[in-house]
Amino acid sequence: MVAHCRTVAFQGIEVMPVDVQVQLSNGLPAFAVVGLPDKAVGESRERVRGALGAIGLSLPPKRITVNLAPADLPKEGSHYDLPIALALLGAMGVLPPDALEEYVALGELGLDGALGPVAGVLPAALAAHGEARGLICPAAQGGEAAWAGDPARVLAAPSLLALVNHIRGAQVLSPPVAASAAGDDAPAPDLRDIKGQDSAKRALEIAAAGAHNLLLVGPPGAGKSMLAQRLPGILPPLDAAEILEVSMIASLAGQLPGGRLTRRRPFRSPHHSASMAALVGGGLRARPGEVSLAHLGVLFLDELPEFSRQTLDSLRQPLESGQAVVARANAHVTYPARVQLVAAMNPCRCGHLGDPALACARAPRCAGEYQARISGPLLDRIDLALEVPAVSATDLSAPPPREGSEAVAARVARARDIQRDRYRSHGIRTNAEADGELLDRVAAPEPAGRDLLTEAAGMLHLTARGYHRVLRVARTLADLQGDAAVRRIHIAEALGYRRLAFAR
Repeated sequence: MVAHCRTVAFQGIEVMPVDVQVQLSNGLPAFAVVGLPDKAVGESRERVRGALGAIGLSLPPKRITVNLAPADLPKEGSHYDLPIALALLGAMGVLPPDALEEYVALGELGLDGALGPVAGVLPAALAAHGEARGLICPAAQGGEAAWAGDPARVLAAPSLLALVNHIRGAQVLSPPVAASAAGDDAPAPDLRDIKGQDSAKRALEIAAAGAHNLLLVGPPGAGKSMLAQRLPGILPPLDAAEILEVSMIASLAGQLPGGRLTRRRPFRSPHHSASMAALVGGGLRARPGEVSLAHLGVLFLDELPEFSRQTLDSLRQPLESGQAVVARANAHVTYPARVQLVAAMNPCRCGHLGDPALACARAPRCAGEYQARISGPLLDRIDLALEVPAVSATDLSAPPPREGSEAVAARVARARDIQRDRYRSHGIRTNAEADGELLDRVAAPEPAGRDLLTEAAGMLHLTARGYHRVLRVARTLADLQGDAAVRRIHIAEALGYRRLAFAR
């Protein structure tokens, strides 16, 4: 007799069905797991043995073969513990043969029989719901699984014993409740905290309205990081579909504590010592990187030239395509990576290039060397770049500005509503994603604006990518003003934000 239990394997955010097959046969006692298991899956033998012993059962003195089908699909992670244990209990006759037919199971077993949390419960629950199956998972992640559909079809058990008793009818597990949203009540940093820097605030508003990439260049203490940290506070909240997109990636990375989903857009700020695998994704198990964890949100790179050039250049493809492709010898996975890049940097290593009293003796030669650490192709993907000057004592002593994040967020929301209606039938959300014929149609400038853009493109040596990015920013400027047409003034302002990226 062969007992079965359904579980899943993950390839990026794609969920692949896996059939756990357990056979008990005559022969010398042994416990083998086959089907391309990694070390964590292979070690499940001892965890299953210990968990069964904790509930008063011992392995039969037979040859136990566990096959994870399809056999040519690599199996990784500790979430195979529970389905192996359940299939084994079915083969031993402890559970009815058909008890697991309508469920997908995943969870890690402790030696005491407790079920521990694992990565990927939310995408597994969504896949199970799509197949009209229920989900068996650890109790700590029941709230996460409940977001996928009918909580009554989720068995969230604290231990293997409780789960077995529920299936046998000796105990009843309560349906989980979808966990409340995380952190939505905590106030976000407000733009009212920043004194002066009106030009930078304007650029921040434009970047938020169109999901454009932004580069801030200025001396230390000018407020570049403070500006970037206030960007999430003026971005519109995630809608229901976006919440699931963002949360699926966080679940795969094991970064969804308590199963609590949030409407706030991600804000990721990796240190400049981050490796390429940490930023784009990869490693032994091809996990999502920072660019994917920031999907539909903000990726903030402070001290941009301090990142290694190779690491920065690895962002070029995700920024252009909205996807991070991780190719390894044993894995080829794709993660969503539609991010808004915000970067900050000093003009030179000492940071005081424009101040003769503070600049180092190597200025301005050191500035060229420092800025050259950022490649031209990466800078070409920046939509808005501007200098952030040092804040004067007069600005610091002035009262806080009257306009804060709430007023700016309202304008951003109106511009985003215009874009959502415009692109509803095109499968995109913002001006930053518009391309090709669609961009030519929605962002075609009036004759005066077209003449200005043509002339400036030659003077600034704009690439085709740069030309189109100017059009996208101009379209956003028109949306902020509620203007249906892209006018000369919009083109002029968009070009003004483009000059710094080519001043090398």
